[in-house]
Amino acid sequence: MSLIFFKGKRMKGLSFRKKRKRINFAILQEVVLWIGGMAVAFALACILVYFFGRVLSNVGQSMEPTIYSGDKVLVNQFVYLLSEPDYGDIVVFKPKGNENSHYHMKRVVGKPGDVIQIISGRVFVNGEVREDEILTEAMRDAGVAEHEIRLGTDEYFVLGDNRNASEDSRSPDIGNVSTKDILGKAWFIITPQDRFGYII
Repeated sequence: MSLIFFKGKRMKGLSFRKKRKRINFAILQEVVLWIGGMAVAFALACILVYFFGRVLSNVGQSMEPTIYSGDKVLVNQFVYLLSEPDYGDIVVFKPKGNENSHYHMKRVVGKPGDVIQIISGRVFVNGEVREDEILTEAMRDAGVAEHEIRLGTDEYFVLGDNRNASEDSRSPDIGNVSTKDILGKAWFIITPQDRFGYII
């Protein structure tokens, strides 16, 4: 709608001239920033997936109630490039490096150089009872840890949180876990949603 002059009077009328479209530089700047942000986010996601993004399904009940069978777990493959596994870490490994085996998830209770023994269902590390961060049952079977085990310079002793339903370092088939056989640290449950979050 525009104003038309007719015999000295201004009258409202239609104009068929095309208006030039003005570029809104503020909107254009926002779009460019948004695309740039998405590109950076994509690059970071690629890096995170490369280092941390190994997703594995837990097999079996040995880590209940921390991790249940079928839970999808994100494995941090980067952390042990900077530090060594620590007491209480849940490490992901293949027993004795067996490529035909599935990955196991167990909690570290013994580190290189430690002397491990299970007496009356309790873990002794270097002669002292290990106090777990989690509530566990007394073990009915000490397995090979009935007698003292001295860990080598690159060996870890691991147990499942569900101690009486776990095949772990007490079993000759698993034994002490070598550093080279550790894929990384189980650190985040992706599914199911009711347990979504960091692993303690």
